[in-house]
Amino acid sequence: MSCPIAHPLRPLTETERQVLLRVSRAPSETVSRHQRAIALLAVADGMSLIEAARTAGWRVHDTVTRLLRRFNERGLSALDDLPRSGRPRTYGVAERARIEQELLREPSRKKDSTATWSLSTLQRALREAPDGLPHVSTFTIVYVLHEAGYNWQQSRTWCRTGTTLRKRKNGVVEESYDP
Repeated sequence: MSCPIAHPLRPLTETERQVLLRVSRAPSETVSRHQRAIALLAVADGMSLIEAARTAGWRVHDTVTRLLRRFNERGLSALDDLPRSGRPRTYGVAERARIEQELLREPSRKKDSTATWSLSTLQRALREAPDGLPHVSTFTIVYVLHEAGYNWQQSRTWCRTGTTLRKRKNGVVEESYDP
C-alpha cells in the first residue's frame, strides 16, 4: 500500500518539465541532481512516493517527501545541494581577486627574486605586499587558482634566477648559481 502524500507536488510548468528532462538525460550532471530530477518527474507522472524513490535509486520514500517540499518552496533550485555546515571561508571575493591579480603580474627578478611564479614565491610576494595577505598559505593559493580556472603545468621548465637564500644552522646563507 502506498503512503499518502503529505505535501503534494505542485503542477510543473512547461519550462520546469523541460529542465527536469534535460537534467535526467544529461550525462554530465551530478548523480544527486540526476536522481532528484528523476524522482520529481516520476511523481509528476503519477507514481507513488515509494515507486518514485525506487526509480531514482533510493530505498525510502522520505527522501522524495523532503525533495517535494523543497521543490514546492524553491523550484528548480531544489535540484542543487544545500549549503554544508563548517567553517566559513576566510578569504572573500576581494582577497581571491588579489591572489589572481598577483599571479597575473609579471614577477620582477630583483624584487621577487624569480623569473616565474612558484607557489612559495607567490606566497612570499602576497605576504610581503603592503596590500597583500599576511597569513595566506600555499594551499589557499592553489585552491583559489583552481577555482579561477588555472591549472598546474607539469611540462613547465623552471629557471634559476642567480641566487637563493637558504636557511642553515648558523643563519641565512646566499648561494649562487651560474646564469
